[in-house]
Amino acid sequence: MLLRLVSRCRLSVLAAPRLTVGLRGREAARHVSVPVGVDFRRGSGLSAAGLVGSAPLAVQPYLKLMRLDKPIGTWLLYLPCTWSISLAAEPGCFPDLPMLALFGAGALLMRGAGCTINDMWDKDIDRKVARTGNRPIAAGEVSHLQALVFLSGQLSLGLAVLLCLNNYSIVLGAASLGLVVTYPLMKRVTYWPQLILGLTFNWGTLLGWSAVKGSCDWSICLPLYISGIMWTLIYDTIYAHQDKTDDALVGVKSTALKFQEQTKQWLIGFSTVMLTGLTIVGLNSEQTLPYYAAVVTVGAHLAHQIYSLDINNPQDCWEKFCLNRTLGFILLSGIVLGNLWKRKKSVHNTEKVQ
Repeated sequence: MLLRLVSRCRLSVLAAPRLTVGLRGREAARHVSVPVGVDFRRGSGLSAAGLVGSAPLAVQPYLKLMRLDKPIGTWLLYLPCTWSISLAAEPGCFPDLPMLALFGAGALLMRGAGCTINDMWDKDIDRKVARTGNRPIAAGEVSHLQALVFLSGQLSLGLAVLLCLNNYSIVLGAASLGLVVTYPLMKRVTYWPQLILGLTFNWGTLLGWSAVKGSCDWSICLPLYISGIMWTLIYDTIYAHQDKTDDALVGVKSTALKFQEQTKQWLIGFSTVMLTGLTIVGLNSEQTLPYYAAVVTVGAHLAHQIYSLDINNPQDCWEKFCLNRTLGFILLSGIVLGNLWKRKKSVHNTEKVQ
């Protein structure tokens, strides 16, 4: 009898989270029965979410508005910049560290500004979607006017970062602002908002090179930009599968809804184009063995993501999405080591001539 009672209790606990999955928006945030600390999107302690949670209460909504509690998006914006800056380094040299730091600050600010613009446009939609119902503007923690003032501050600081670059890069960077502002609207008019995000998020592949060299070498920058766009189509399509049920209900479009059960075939196609572009980048920039080893590793990483992806499991989609930060660092390490290898190769060739 005691064993039966224990079994029933266990079944009740396991079933509890399933009873509230259908709740939407703020009601879901209030009533969901998943235990604190189990949310697969958040951490604790010294994590970004933990640090935001320890900030003064009056400041927390603004930190959440710029997604400081979820830094994965900042990494995905920043990493293409690091690829370009590293490719532009002189053979045998490490990338320009002050430039990397400057672009890191810019990525943090512009990702925050982009999220603020997104939430200002989408406040009514966010209230109807379970995952986004507790965002600061949708939840009423930040007013539209307060968000606008906060946005102005972020853009002003972003402009200050941009003005540290050469004139070519200032004009090039300013040209991306239209994409930043209009991207949140694309989900209302096209099933390809992830493509517009790719155009926006990978602008740093152009800007990083020009910041170092003074202008773009299109034989390198263009295939790198296209590869970055394909990468964004991969990870953001995976991300969009988390919300596809709610998106369909509220009329929001995405590649996840367009591709549906054909998603993996599309992701394989995007991966093929990405890897082809990275190979062209390597050839045009005279890259060496470590770079191509990294490209092969990136291909294996993408294959693992796509093969093991469960598009109907939001937790798995989130985990696969987050794996792309690792992918970005794999490619970065290959570029840096490949550039250092150039010096070794050059020295070896000089010794043979002598």
